[in-house]
Amino acid sequence: MRPVPVSPTSDGARIGARLRAARKANGYTLDQLAAASGLTKGFLSRVERDETSLSVTSLITLCEVMSIEVGSLFSAPEVDLVSHETAPTINLGGSGVVERLMTPRGQSRVQLVRSSAEPGASGGTDLYTINCAVEVLYVLEGNIDLVFADHREHLMAGMAVTFPGGEPHTWHNVSTSVGAEMLWILSPAPWSGSS
Repeated sequence: MRPVPVSPTSDGARIGARLRAARKANGYTLDQLAAASGLTKGFLSRVERDETSLSVTSLITLCEVMSIEVGSLFSAPEVDLVSHETAPTINLGGSGVVERLMTPRGQSRVQLVRSSAEPGASGGTDLYTINCAVEVLYVLEGNIDLVFADHREHLMAGMAVTFPGGEPHTWHNVSTSVGAEMLWILSPAPWSGSS
């Protein structure tokens, strides 16, 4: 039996964007990476645009210079999809609000919580804190008052506020007739997301 020749795909491995991201994460300019690796700036620029390929030797050299694993350039990114309909509900202690965890339960770097607040809903009468470094509140629909110990911020749809996670606060949907939709971004993730 004769072997059947198999032609390679014409796609090739497209690693240019990952190499560019690694270079920038390491703080290298193209000039600096060229000097450290012994490759030319023009060649590296074409590699980052996936216009040319690297030899195995050049690839290993670049990875050593930037202290990255060769395999990391070829592995599929970890992507987790969470839809609003299937996101687990969580209870942060407010009243008149349904909150859904929009990031995977095991995500430790950041959490995204979508809150649907009825008219007059609130985060409670007492100020509270979240155990994270940074909180961001983004109002998708409606009007929200974010209340701190010494002042309040009035947020309308399309507005966001960023503040330290340890800052005591609460919130109120100021409308008695219109609901509100909010996104809370918390970093790092303060809890495992259990209901």
